[in-house]
Amino acid sequence: MQTRTDLVEDLMGRFPHIPREAVLKEDLLRGGMAFDDSALTDNENGEVKPKSYFIFSFDHRTLPELGTAALRRPPEEIVLTGGPYELRRTVVSVRVNPDSPYRVKDGGDGVLRLYLDDRPIADVGLPPMPEYYRHTLAGGKSVMEVAPTIQWGYLIYLTVFRVCQYFGAKEECQYCDINHNWRQHKAAGRPYTGVKPVDEVLEAMEIIDRYDTAGASRAYTLTGGSITSKVDGLAEADFYGRYAKAIEERFPGRWIGKVVAQALPKADVQRFHDYGIRIYHPNYEVWDKRLFELHCPGKERYVGREEWHRRILDSAEIFGPRNVIPNFVAGIEMAEPFGFRTVDEAIESTTEGLQFFMSRGITPRFTTWCPEPTTPLGRTNPQGAPLEYHIRLLEAYRATMEANGLTSPPGYGPPGAGNAVFSVSSFMDTLPPN
Repeated sequence: MQTRTDLVEDLMGRFPHIPREAVLKEDLLRGGMAFDDSALTDNENGEVKPKSYFIFSFDHRTLPELGTAALRRPPEEIVLTGGPYELRRTVVSVRVNPDSPYRVKDGGDGVLRLYLDDRPIADVGLPPMPEYYRHTLAGGKSVMEVAPTIQWGYLIYLTVFRVCQYFGAKEECQYCDINHNWRQHKAAGRPYTGVKPVDEVLEAMEIIDRYDTAGASRAYTLTGGSITSKVDGLAEADFYGRYAKAIEERFPGRWIGKVVAQALPKADVQRFHDYGIRIYHPNYEVWDKRLFELHCPGKERYVGREEWHRRILDSAEIFGPRNVIPNFVAGIEMAEPFGFRTVDEAIESTTEGLQFFMSRGITPRFTTWCPEPTTPLGRTNPQGAPLEYHIRLLEAYRATMEANGLTSPPGYGPPGAGNAVFSVSSFMDTLPPN
């Protein structure tokens, strides 16, 4: 019977041009990792930055099923080095799965290591608690609740609207647990502000600016659920744009401003730019037409795939192609019952989408799909997509970029194995270093 170690090492051997770091990182992202109690944090009272649940759960179990890990949070990210694969520094977003063959634990000598099939394969570094997390807003809220940082402190992640107006089985994206994540945190009694007031966001950003003396934070992302009507009396562009306007007026040029929103009409996109946003992420989620309609029913109903793509291309006229970076969720192409049956078919389809955008100077990026258990696709695909799909996607992604003369997109930190900080997929680890 093939072990996970056998699978990983087989793919390392078959794809030697893909960094070993990326093979392991993709496997951890698609399947999660377990933690011994000794590797959990003391939440906001300890020395380790805890997992903030900044938008989705990114876990393979619900909070009530995580046991101690729901009370003493795991770290936001881990960094892997060394071991038998001689890993260069690799930053990985934490996705908890108590049944994973990967486990973070103390080997008995006071050193945390990552074990695969009970064999140590890497030393584990934990993110230090940033000084700005030790300070609260005047009203008592924590900086972690209002303006958490990820990607080893590079990115301030501002989920200013915690729920999505695509609601229910006929509208919610079939892989997305934003609404459930909101519900589970509220049920657990955790602070989880639904709509973050602008003044609280500014106050949190002031604390980060004051105490981030090393300047590790370089960008912020404004995001949240899709808005199909209004929130606070505002449609989507003006709702999210008001935060950018306030941040840019208070901190001109301090951070790169990014927004993740729907693919909006050109006039709305222009308002994003006028508010001070410099990078626009109108996520297209999955390329295949049939799968988009099935997996993203609300987006198909309200906008439609073809119009979504037209709007992405139109937005490049405002932001410039290089600054339009739509995300897709890598792996849902193969999700049962409707996805592609073979890796070949899935890669062919996804590469077609990459070529469509990259040939026009637009560089998509991707998040490795985590099959959260409360989502329809997570329930029917608890193992996610095959690891081979993820490795071949890295291969196809880099080849398509090179064929179109593109380089790593802005706003994601440095590229290259050992350099990358982007933690929710390995695309930056696989690109050539600057």
